[in-house]
Amino acid sequence: MQTTLRRPVGFVGTGLHSGRPARLTLRPAGPEHGIWFKRTDVTGRDPLIPALWDAVCDTTLNTCIGNADGVRVATIEHLMAALAGLGVTNALIEIDGPEVPIMDGSARRFAEGIARVGLRTLDAPLRALRILRPVEVTDGDARAALLPGDGLRIDFAIDFPDPAIGRQSRSFALRADSFRREIADSRTFCRAAEVAAMRARGLALGGTLDNAVVIDGDRVLNPGGLRHRDECVRHKILDALGDLALAGAPLIGRYVGERAGHGLTNRLLRRLFVTDGAVEVVALPARMAPADEALGLAI
Repeated sequence: MQTTLRRPVGFVGTGLHSGRPARLTLRPAGPEHGIWFKRTDVTGRDPLIPALWDAVCDTTLNTCIGNADGVRVATIEHLMAALAGLGVTNALIEIDGPEVPIMDGSARRFAEGIARVGLRTLDAPLRALRILRPVEVTDGDARAALLPGDGLRIDFAIDFPDPAIGRQSRSFALRADSFRREIADSRTFCRAAEVAAMRARGLALGGTLDNAVVIDGDRVLNPGGLRHRDECVRHKILDALGDLALAGAPLIGRYVGERAGHGLTNRLLRRLFVTDGAVEVVALPARMAPADEALGLAI
C-alpha cells in the first residue's frame, strides 16, 4: 500500500551551493499525491514542482527541478534518497528558498526525522516500475544502466586519482532498514583542488568541513576523518537512489553506475521512458509491509 508521514517534520540548515539559510517541512499527503515541492517564499508564480525525472532542469553538481514558471528547488537528491529509502510515497515538501539544506552532507538527519515521526499506510495500492530489458547511457568512460532484477539493487564504482579515494565499488540492495544502516550517513565529497573553481562558478558557497568531506591527495581534511572506509562510493549510491526516486514510483531492477553522476542518471530515466518494452507498471501486494512495499521488493 502507499504511505505518507504520520505528522509533519521540519529541518533547518544551509544550502550547499547557494549558502542561503533554508527551512523545510515534510507534510503528510493523501494517496496518489506523490512527492511535490512547494516554494513558500514564491508569490505571483506557480510554487509547486513535482519530484519527477522530467522536471529536472540542472544537474551541475546537484539535481535541480523546476516548473514552467521558472520556480526551482536545487540539491534535492539527499532528501529524495531518504524518502525512497524509508518508503515514503506521498508527501508535500514546503521550503522557503531555492535549495534544500545540506545538513551534514548526508541523508542521515532527513532519515532520522522521517523515522521519528513514522509512516502511515494509505488506502491505495502501490504501483512499482519493473525493468524488463536493459537500458544504458554513456558519457566517455562514465556509464549508467538499468537491468532486470528482483527488488532494487544499486551497483556503483568510482575511480579518482587521489589515493584517499582511489577505486571503490559497492553493491547495495534496498531493503527495510538497509538504507539507514549502510548508506544514509555517507557524506558528499569533493577534492580540495576543485573548491576554488567551484566557488568561482557560484557553487559550494555553503560548503564547510561540517557538511562535506574534502580530499587532498592521500589526506582527508575533515578532523574526524571518514565515517566508512568506502564512504565516497556509498555516497554515490545515495545520490543515485535519490535521482532514481524521480522515476515517480519504486523501481524493480538493478542500477549499474560507473563514474556516473546526476546528469547521467537523469539521462538514463529519460531513455527508459522512451524505450518501448523497457519497463512495465506492476501493483505490489497489499499484504506487504509499508516499509518493504515502497522499496520495490520482488513480487
